[in-house]
Amino acid sequence: MQIPTPRGLKRGRPRVKREVQEGQRDGAVFRGRFFPWLFLLPTFVILALFLYYPALQTLRLSVFRSNIVLGNEYFVGMENMVELLTSPVYHQVFVQTLIFAGLVVILGLTTALSLAWLASRPIHGGRFYRLMLIYPYALSPAIAGTLWLFLFNPEIGVVNQLLMSVAGLKPRWLDDPILAFGLVTLAAVWKGLGYNVVFYLAAIQNLPTEVMEAAEIDGATPMQTFMKIMLPLLSPMTFFLVFVNVVYALFDSFGLVDILTKGGPVFGQAGITTFLVYQLYLDGFTNFKTGLAAAQAVLLLILVAGITILQFRLNGRKVHYGG
Repeated sequence: MQIPTPRGLKRGRPRVKREVQEGQRDGAVFRGRFFPWLFLLPTFVILALFLYYPALQTLRLSVFRSNIVLGNEYFVGMENMVELLTSPVYHQVFVQTLIFAGLVVILGLTTALSLAWLASRPIHGGRFYRLMLIYPYALSPAIAGTLWLFLFNPEIGVVNQLLMSVAGLKPRWLDDPILAFGLVTLAAVWKGLGYNVVFYLAAIQNLPTEVMEAAEIDGATPMQTFMKIMLPLLSPMTFFLVFVNVVYALFDSFGLVDILTKGGPVFGQAGITTFLVYQLYLDGFTNFKTGLAAAQAVLLLILVAGITILQFRLNGRKVHYGG
């Protein structure tokens, strides 16, 4: 026996589907092609003024010798690039930057993963601990640099007071090249720690618990579970954070360096904490060599692009995305 269906209900669904299709054909969201571009226009204007135009100007200035104070410039072609690539100062700054970026990535991700793993454990007051771990990322680089400057002040700093009372030591952190380099590196790792912890903590909390429990039942030790199961499952997040931390070390370290050391102390041909972005600032806004600074910006862009391509080719194949 067939139950009769009311006529209105029987034809209601096709009528709604037909009205949706007609609305899509008539452009129910944006009636006409002009309105979407009108809403996108402010974004395009901002990007053109503050991104595309400065980038094109940088490319143009990289082939000129110019002085921003005198307002003169003349075409030199690739001479700026040749001067940089043959300069002992730039060679030292380049090597220092690579060492600094490598330390920031390795120490930052290792520490963040360890802290995120501990913070993910069910402990009393876990929310408070997680908040304190995230807190450093909320500070600006200038404020973070000022905090470290006061902490490691050789005369009134808390660190030196503790060392003096315990071991009788009073190191001059910002005068010794090795200590200054280590101080800036640790400050950069601490500043970016909160960002890394947030992403690692979110990834750990979303790991499939059944896989971890199965490994525990099979007799796997905590270290084996961490190395063989947890790390491969976290590889997409690690892949993302490596790139983010490389960019952070190359660009966002400027504020810390400027507050803590001003690029010094001098070691060899240049300051031990003078990295590529700070050398660019010195040449562009202290020595007023605008063309040379623009050429450094182009080389820095090529360096970031090269590191990104290398990372995708070497590490992209080791990333495991769970189905």
